[in-house]
Amino acid sequence: MDYNTGRNHLVLPEYGRNIQKMVNHVKTVEDKEERNRLAKAIIQIMGNMNPHLRDVADFTHKLWDHLAVISNFELNVESPYPEPDKAVLYQKPEHIGYKKSDDIRFKHYGKSLQEMIKKAVAYEDGEEKDFLIETLATQMKKSYVIWNRENAVDDQIFADLVSLSRNELKIPEGLRLKDVRDLVSKKTPTSSKKAFSKGKYQSKGRKR
Repeated sequence: MDYNTGRNHLVLPEYGRNIQKMVNHVKTVEDKEERNRLAKAIIQIMGNMNPHLRDVADFTHKLWDHLAVISNFELNVESPYPEPDKAVLYQKPEHIGYKKSDDIRFKHYGKSLQEMIKKAVAYEDGEEKDFLIETLATQMKKSYVIWNRENAVDDQIFADLVSLSRNELKIPEGLRLKDVRDLVSKKTPTSSKKAFSKGKYQSKGRKR
């Protein structure tokens, strides 16, 4: 049996093995004019494989570049475009330095909430600030439930909120957050679909 694993390596597999064989054959042709004629014929075939790209700018240029790559830059033909630089083509990309998030103290709350707490610190004391603190604490509890549902207690949330504010925020006296069961939605798309199929959300004015 002739398996692909035993065949020669395809430089650009998207063009298939037949194109690779054609290019390898052209490399063996001694007559330069014949090589040029065959190279143009291969370009036509390669273009026919992607007819939806014919109107794309520089499409033909890209085909000639691919032809050079398939031939391992050993195809001595007159291309209408300059041959791509082999060294640049195979050059490894520079390493991308990702921004570190070491400044996130509690990763389960996220950086956005940490930034919102900084904004809350700047608010003047009053009902608006108390409401903002309650809203932040509620969001923190929702996030905490996802991370560790068993220990999502108000005292822990309040302690983390004060810590993230660097002791700049004070928890309003008597503040209590919603129970974990109230923060986690019990409805699912499946249950809603069943309710709709039973006519629960059917318009009252419509008769079945």
